[in-house]
Amino acid sequence: MTNEEQVRNHAADMIENLVREVISKEKVEIRFEFEENEQWSVVTTFVEEEDKEISLRLHSNELFQLYVGYYDDQDEFLEILQSLTEKEKKIIPKGLKRIMEKVLSDEQGMRVPGHLLSK
Repeated sequence: MTNEEQVRNHAADMIENLVREVISKEKVEIRFEFEENEQWSVVTTFVEEEDKEISLRLHSNELFQLYVGYYDDQDEFLEILQSLTEKEKKIIPKGLKRIMEKVLSDEQGMRVPGHLLSK
C-alpha cells in the first residue's frame, strides 16, 4: 500500500497510532510553525524503519490535518497533507486538542508530559 493510499483510506488508524505513541511518552513536544501567511501547532512521530514523519497539525478555525513526509525511491522528500473529517477529529483526546490550541494561540511551543494529553 502506498503512503497516499494509507493516508486516504486509513487516516483514522494513523491518528490512533500517533495519539497512542505521544501519550505514552514521558515528554512530548508540541511545536509552533509557520510558513508565509499560515501558522499551525504540530505534534510529530517518526517511523524510523520507513524514514517517515507523521504529524497532526492544528490550524485556526479548528482545522486539523494529517501530514505524512517521506522519501521515495529516488530519495526525493514527498509530503501528503489531508484535512481530518469530523469523525477523525473525535479520535484526538481533549487534552491534546487543548495543548495544541494553546500553542497555536500563544505562538510558542511547549513540552508536556504525555499522560496530560490523554485527559
